[in-house]
Order: sequence, then structure tokens, then C-alpha cells
Amino acid sequence: MPAALLELQSLTLERGGREVVRALSGTLTRGTLTAVVGPNGAGKSTLVEALAGHRPPCGGRIVRAAGLRLAHLPQQSALDRSFPIRVGDVVALGAWSRIGLWKALGGGLRREVDAALDTVGLAGCARRPISDLSVGQFQRVLFARLLLQDADLILLDEPFNAVDETTTADLLALVRRWCGQGRAVVAVLHDQARVRAHADRLLSLDGRGGWAWGDTAELLDAAAAPCLA
Repeated sequence: MPAALLELQSLTLERGGREVVRALSGTLTRGTLTAVVGPNGAGKSTLVEALAGHRPPCGGRIVRAAGLRLAHLPQQSALDRSFPIRVGDVVALGAWSRIGLWKALGGGLRREVDAALDTVGLAGCARRPISDLSVGQFQRVLFARLLLQDADLILLDEPFNAVDETTTADLLALVRRWCGQGRAVVAVLHDQARVRAHADRLLSLDGRGGWAWGDTAELLDAAAAPCLA
């Protein structure tokens, strides 16, 4: 049986004084992609923030495996792309837990940065300012940063929103590679065909605190997912 990385025990979450997730229980295991779906305001981002440790639960608990390495990529709209920083420096931030936030990049880390950029299709772009990038290119940079974080559990909040189809396909292939390496990925997604094709597990929130969690094909075929829009 796949190793559990994180367990939710009767988790209840609120946002803006409203209960958005009620008594949610389940387990995230290695080697799986879990898609989180639901209507606007259903608590998808709130849940991801709680999993990342950025939002305390109102009830229940989140149990993390000992030594769990976790990475969280919020929505692009939450990030400031006007900051004067180069692509390579953004990617290198993925290694801050190893090198410190302001330590100069050594040769070994530069090679890691270059290799990560090559993996996401941006070879030779390390010295470009992020303000010059398209939405899709910037998302590739953020995925390159995730590569350097080397996390066991990767949380993605709407990672393909406003991103072109070619970039989406390339990054989905990288997500599947992560799962093949024994990592777990949780992603807020909206496209039903994409969810069916790529997600192993589906966590559907109904916007009223209710939820369904299980095998993707079974839930979709049973029309248990309330919204994928």
C-alpha cells in the first residue's frame, strides 16, 4: 500500500466567517495526483492553504508524515511579477532551505538552476528579467523552482489558469513524472477532460461544506463532482 504523506482527520475550515469544508477525512499517498474541484467559493484555495500550513483549521487536524518536505505554488495572480529579479534567481529560491535566502549562487547551484530551466523548456533564460516573460513562461519558471525544492508533497493552486495549451501539456507531463518518482501532487483544476485524463484521485467540494473524495473515474461517472467550471 502506498505510504501516506498526509492525513486529514475531520478537517473543518472557514473563510470569511463561512464554513467551506466540513469534517473532511482522507489520506494523501505517494505516487498520486489528486485534483481538487468545485464551484467558485467552495474552499479549494482555502484547503490548499491549510494543507500547506498557512491556515489553521477550525476543527479536526492535519497529520503530516515525519520529515515531510512540502512545496506550495499559489495562483499566479497572488504573485508580483513587477519585482526586478532575474529568472535564475527566482528558480534558485527553491533551494533557500539548503543555502539560505541571500547566499550567493555557487557553481553547483547554478548548474541545478540551469538543469531545472532546461527541464521546463527555458534553457538559456536564467538572466532574463521575469517582467519579460509571458504567463506561460513564468509558470514554467515557477515549476523549475519547484524542482529545486525536491518536495515529497507538491500543492498547486490553479496551476494552468490562463496558461497556453503547449505549456499546460508540458507541465502536466512533469507532474506525472513527479508522481512516478513517488511524490504526491494536489492540484486545483477546472477542466473535466484534463482531470479525467491525469488525476488518480478526485476531491470534490460542493460549496456548502460537503465533499466527495475517491477514484477520479468513479466519481466523475457517478456525477459526484458538483462543478468543474
